[in-house]
Amino acid sequence: MAEIKDPENTILMELKGGTVTIELLPAVAPKHVERMKELARAGAYDNVVFHRVIDGFMAQTGDVANGNAEKDFNLRRAGTGGSDLPDLPAEFSKLPHDRGTIGAARSQNPNSANSQFFINFSDNNFLNGQYTVYGRVVSGMEHVDAITRGEPPANPDRMISVKVAADA
Repeated sequence: MAEIKDPENTILMELKGGTVTIELLPAVAPKHVERMKELARAGAYDNVVFHRVIDGFMAQTGDVANGNAEKDFNLRRAGTGGSDLPDLPAEFSKLPHDRGTIGAARSQNPNSANSQFFINFSDNNFLNGQYTVYGRVVSGMEHVDAITRGEPPANPDRMISVKVAADA
């Protein structure tokens, strides 16, 4: 596991293969970082599936309303919801959407990000300046690479647990 420099701004995501350590970037996207920590601390991301996983592109998850495999789960609806919290304004930056970065998923409206996010499998520079980058995988990317592909996958993988390292 990677050395954790700032436990308050580090996420530990447990996947089937092991732990993914994510460094959050509060100086770049403070509202998105706070939202991820708030939802993680509430347990909202636990058991939420990866509902859109495109080989060579990204793995998307975070639909806390419809994506929880243990609570009112409907695979066809996974990816259509968010949290009960208000949508977030875009926090675009010059950070590129490189392999391992965390991006805020949203609708066509740039200010519609809520709880969903994606992890880039490769450098996706065509997303630069259009989606908020607010974190990066610092260890465990091999577990992200092993997530079952599909839109949606027939048997989707899930985030077993998501915690702020300071609380773990």
